[in-house]
Amino acid sequence: MDNAAIEEMFEPLGPVSIRRMFGGKGIYHNGLILALEVSGEILLKADAATAPHFESAGARQWSYESKKGKPVAMPYWSIPDEALDDPEEMAKWLRLAYEAAVRAQK
Repeated sequence: MDNAAIEEMFEPLGPVSIRRMFGGKGIYHNGLILALEVSGEILLKADAATAPHFESAGARQWSYESKKGKPVAMPYWSIPDEALDDPEEMAKWLRLAYEAAVRAQK
């Protein structure tokens, strides 16, 4: 996904900065990482408070395979389908991701 499309997607939250990382991109708002772009997919940050919301909305948690061949779950989740075509719904999920990023800094 190109940077312009990412910036448009995150517009309801406000300005974001995008940095290359992990062969993908890190997406930051107010200096905090709140999302990743991996293989063309946007993944939003979640924590113990918000992960259940992502899970109940049908999102899936991102994981990768370790060098030992075991899956490693990361605190990033796919965007729930209903948010992809609804800017108000997307804004809700973006706020949850930013709130998780803020809590992670404390």
